[in-house]
Amino acid sequence: MRKVFQFGLFLLGATALLSSCSSTKYVPEDEYLLNRVRVETEGNYRDLNTTTLRSYVRQTPNRRWFSLFKLPLATYSLSGRDSSKWVNRTLKAIGEPPVVYDSLRTALSCEDLTQHLKNEGFLHAQVRLNVARHKRKADVTYTLVPGEPYFVHHIDYVISDTAIARVLSRQDSTKSLLHSGMRFDVSQLDAERKRIATLLADSGYYRFHKDFITYQADSIADTHLVNLTLRLSLYHQPDQEPVAHTRYWVRHINYSSGDPTDSVIHLRRHVLHECTHLHSGESYSATGLQDTYNHFGRLQAVKYTNITFNQTPASDSLDCHIQLQNNKPSTISFQPEGTNTAGDLGAAASLTYLNRNLFRGSETFTIQLRGAYEAIRGLEGYSNQDFVEYSLETKLQFPRFISPFLNRRLRQKVNATSEVSMMFDMQNRPEFHRRLLSAAWRYKWNFPYRHDRFQLDVLDLNYVFMPWISDTFHNLYLGNETTRNAILRYNYEDLFITKLGFGYTYTKGNTAFKSNVETSGNVLSLASRMVSAEKDNDGHFRLFNIAFAQYAKCDLDLSHTFQIDRTNQLVLHAGLGIAYPYGNSTVLPFEKRYFSGGANSVRGWTVRSLGPGKYKERDGRINFINQTGDMKIDLNAEYRTRMFWKFAAALFVDAGNIWTLREYEEQPGGLFRFDEFLNQMAVSYGLGLRLNFDYFILRFDLGMKAVNPSYESDNDYHYPLLHPKFSRDYAFHFAVGLPF
Repeated sequence: MRKVFQFGLFLLGATALLSSCSSTKYVPEDEYLLNRVRVETEGNYRDLNTTTLRSYVRQTPNRRWFSLFKLPLATYSLSGRDSSKWVNRTLKAIGEPPVVYDSLRTALSCEDLTQHLKNEGFLHAQVRLNVARHKRKADVTYTLVPGEPYFVHHIDYVISDTAIARVLSRQDSTKSLLHSGMRFDVSQLDAERKRIATLLADSGYYRFHKDFITYQADSIADTHLVNLTLRLSLYHQPDQEPVAHTRYWVRHINYSSGDPTDSVIHLRRHVLHECTHLHSGESYSATGLQDTYNHFGRLQAVKYTNITFNQTPASDSLDCHIQLQNNKPSTISFQPEGTNTAGDLGAAASLTYLNRNLFRGSETFTIQLRGAYEAIRGLEGYSNQDFVEYSLETKLQFPRFISPFLNRRLRQKVNATSEVSMMFDMQNRPEFHRRLLSAAWRYKWNFPYRHDRFQLDVLDLNYVFMPWISDTFHNLYLGNETTRNAILRYNYEDLFITKLGFGYTYTKGNTAFKSNVETSGNVLSLASRMVSAEKDNDGHFRLFNIAFAQYAKCDLDLSHTFQIDRTNQLVLHAGLGIAYPYGNSTVLPFEKRYFSGGANSVRGWTVRSLGPGKYKERDGRINFINQTGDMKIDLNAEYRTRMFWKFAAALFVDAGNIWTLREYEEQPGGLFRFDEFLNQMAVSYGLGLRLNFDYFILRFDLGMKAVNPSYESDNDYHYPLLHPKFSRDYAFHFAVGLPF
């Protein structure tokens, strides 16, 4: 391991040397390489974000990997000047040419920064420029001197159109973005123009736009106060007298197909009406127009939407024409894939039929047939060494709420999907045969112009049954008095799961929050108690002679991205999951239990190899059951940098573990305790490589253990960071997509 660290130190030193040498090789004589750019303020201004202000700088230096090394520039500098050689062309292609300091663009950046500060209310702002030149490199510093900001003292409104004045007088005054005492911020003034223009456009003023609104600002002598006047002018055209703005009304709405090969619209009339947010006899609405585009855009049966308006001559009436181009009604696709489960290689393939308009309401109907094969190694005492799986899944999605209790107005306010699905899955392993029959009904919806999404699982039924278990597996783990495992036994019996769940997701900017709550078995347990049903020998109520699961589960997930510069970002992530079996269950179903380790968890461990708590593996043949729990914590920090072409890299630190909420004899040390769980948090670190192909990302992560809770703190193995052993402490992961 010492050699590995020596090689790492050598590689780090070589990287630093490479990134620093010959960086000015392609910089012309008497010119300077733009080395660094800083934007700083003179004094403390909490309202000024220097990171945001950097976007007004017209020239930025070469990219730095992890904010330290200019390896793209160094790669470019390694190339020779003979462009006929492929090596030189390749190095230049994957590298980055030097950014040569440009005094003109720097001066323009000063002007842009000054103007932005004035727009934010700092009317006497200045920007001082300092260019430090040393060894053919230039460090540029923009020092912002904002001065005292100006504030709005009084606001007057001059509205020439009396009808519009009445419309604005009826609005809620608290929605106005202008008020006395606010800072004189040009962006806020423009936002108020847009707000008023949107309000009027939604009130029928089809030809109104924000350019009809102007401001007049007069500063008060010897103060930092401004008197503001908002003026709304009449409608005017070249060579014509100004007139009052016309309020337009929708007269007729008609639909047609924009497909020359198919002139028929294959949608029912009520579907067309539900998606149309403009109504005959009502005033024109810009928001209604956009909502109409959005709702038709959600329909799988519609490929393209175009909406036009024709004004009736010499009137205030508009005829609306909605043109819909039909999408391909159905498709069949075939998708092969490779599998790798803990080193066991296999192959899988799926055949999918998709119908985009089953009942002429843009209902999406899917049938998928999937087959998989995997060669399993390392099993002894079994007649067969192969894993075979077949599954058939059908899914029907409605692009609206399917419920008798919702009126049309409410349906139009949300973007909703109703989904019903059924699946049969057949797995044949050397140890056992497993069958799964499931059915679900769920709703998904979100509100336009908001950042949250919802999901309600009204009904989710899963019937798991085991038609065959090999004698070897049964004798080793289920029937043997000394080795049988209660958790294992529970998950290899027939089981009925009835789930009710609710999910909420919020995504805005660089922050994402996900949550999900679900319960199972409560209704069946209550019904069993009401009819005084008998329990089996294990104390379980049964439905059709099948035990049903009863539990409650909650998952929370939060991530935030800090954008450091155009190529570097820091992403923080926290995840918490907790589930508790009760009533008719003492053990969670295997599909609902948590595991730790793997590509999306603590990456110093392979999948399902960490925890619970300080549990230490004893028998590798059943660890996939023993190393699961009822509670999970994941904490992650990942520093990401864009490299060249499609490549990106990451440095990460992960912490977390799983625990049980009940004491299980088969999982010693796995019980969660408030006074011990911090000492049982596993920690790992590592390096990742990503290939971003826009539609998907291939990810390669190499993780190393730093703190291993399965060993006591006085054991050298507890801190692999201080006592590393590569063959013992590393884990390699390949995955598609980012971990969080």
